[in-house]
Amino acid sequence: MLKKEALLLIPNVLKVFLENGQIKSFTFDGRTTVKDVMVTLQDRLSLRHIEHFALVLEYSSSEQSHRFLLLQDKQPLAHVVQRTHYHGMRCLFRVSFFPKDPVELLRRDPAAFEYLYIQVG
Repeated sequence: MLKKEALLLIPNVLKVFLENGQIKSFTFDGRTTVKDVMVTLQDRLSLRHIEHFALVLEYSSSEQSHRFLLLQDKQPLAHVVQRTHYHGMRCLFRVSFFPKDPVELLRRDPAAFEYLYIQVG
């Protein structure tokens, strides 16, 4: 199970787990940032507005509860992976804060609303 969910299985390739069960892989170097991955995901998922979403690291603590660590846009991916000592971490593309008016998000970006709905529904 660890191999399936490990944050980094192939050097310089990060797997991002999506809510619909898909996995997107990203190659990175020392200059690639979290924001670069977010922009690519925005394009691949046909989202116009991603301000409600973020990349997060998910891990299980010693009490078996799931913890999430929000990644900042300017963080280099190499630094994130290098500083991570937790085994079995997964990188997820998740909602980071709920929109004040979900109906407005639905009007502006139906694809982003659907992705949000999958996570909270």
